Amino acid sequence: MEKQQSPEEKQEALWEGVLAPKGPDGDPLPFQSPEAEKAFKERILRFKDAIQMKKLPDRVPVTIFPSMFPWLNAGMTVEEAMYDYGKCAEAFKKFVKDFDIDVHWGAAAPGPGKFFEIMDYKLYSWPGHGVAPEHVYQCNEGEYMTADEYDALIQDPSGYFSNVYLPRVFGSLDGFAMLPFLPGILEMYGVAFNFIPFGLPPVQNTYKKLFEAGGEALKWAGAVGGADGELATLGYPNILGGFTKAPFDVIGDTLRGTKGVMLDIYRQPDKLLEAMDAITPLMINMGVGASTMTGNPLIFVPLHKGADGFLSDEQFKKFYWPTLEKVLLGLIEGGCVPLPAAEGGYSTRLEVVQDLPKGKTLWMIDLTDMADVKATLGVNACLLGNVPSALLNLGTPQEVEDYVKKVIDEAGTDGGLIVCNGAFFDQAKPENVKAMVDTTKEYGVYK
Repeated sequence: MEKQQSPEEKQEALWEGVLAPKGPDGDPLPFQSPEAEKAFKERILRFKDAIQMKKLPDRVPVTIFPSMFPWLNAGMTVEEAMYDYGKCAEAFKKFVKDFDIDVHWGAAAPGPGKFFEIMDYKLYSWPGHGVAPEHVYQCNEGEYMTADEYDALIQDPSGYFSNVYLPRVFGSLDGFAMLPFLPGILEMYGVAFNFIPFGLPPVQNTYKKLFEAGGEALKWAGAVGGADGELATLGYPNILGGFTKAPFDVIGDTLRGTKGVMLDIYRQPDKLLEAMDAITPLMINMGVGASTMTGNPLIFVPLHKGADGFLSDEQFKKFYWPTLEKVLLGLIEGGCVPLPAAEGGYSTRLEVVQDLPKGKTLWMIDLTDMADVKATLGVNACLLGNVPSALLNLGTPQEVEDYVKKVIDEAGTDGGLIVCNGAFFDQAKPENVKAMVDTTKEYGVYK
């Protein structure tokens, strides 16, 4: 019997794969120079050492985790970035090279505008479709799952998503509401009845739209993936494997909406808890599956509704953290490095979230005081952050330099720190962003 890999072995295999990248043909990636290959591996190991908190890297790593800044800074509109995939990729490559960061996170942020059109996506408005060309897309939050549908979600999460939720948020998937109960296709007698919906025009039209959308998504992926490949040959790695979500946010962001989930906390708390338990394995598998597919270890986990003041401390402990903790531990078990983004302030959450396995997670810190984070969560977790977006947009290079030095002094003197912006940003002064990177490289050297 083949020996099962431990979580540590699984993660190490992912890191080894990142350190030995392959091209589209499966052969070793041809770096553009020996210097580029050396820089590529040094950047990855610098991140890996910081995350695992096993030894000090040569210096504090630095990265930029932006929203639309790479494209706006290139003089493009967000609409151009979403519809001209070639220009989107070129602008992102220039951004990475100009700011010379240790790792990047890929050019996928704008997304493929034509795909959203084909699918008639209703959950978001985007440039040219309800939003001005120069602005980022906006979520149209609503109750896409009704209050009386918890049992349907709990009993068959995948079936609920495909037959109920997806037709509500993608107009082109209206035919999915007519699909049969697939687990009921068990024996020969009467089996053909189950396939009658696939002969109906609405279902067939849905599949035609899917094929068209799939072709568009493939075209977009080729462009942004090509940017990744070229940047790798130049020595700039992307170690982001994918993303998943906190179960509370799955319910509160896109199913029930903020109003719906807050009402459910009081009106049907047991159903809410049961539903989150039901989707927890799906969120684990989503992250582990993405990491396996991409070969990259980091799985981004945005924490949209976990911030201070959104839920009371008791509500956070009851409704938010238990299933999120299961997701994080499940990702670790699968060999991944969870990257939770503690958006907003997390001061009242630090003691709750701090007891995780040491050197296994990387937390993006936004508004929380870094000295406080270092003394609690930072004992076991590497910290990413927390240069304010407002400072990058409105401050001066000297103010940015002073802030970065303060962050390094408070949270990075003994490792476990990666300097980065604390929240995604669209607008910033390029000289301020450059100051964040340069100051880290100069001041963050370990003696």
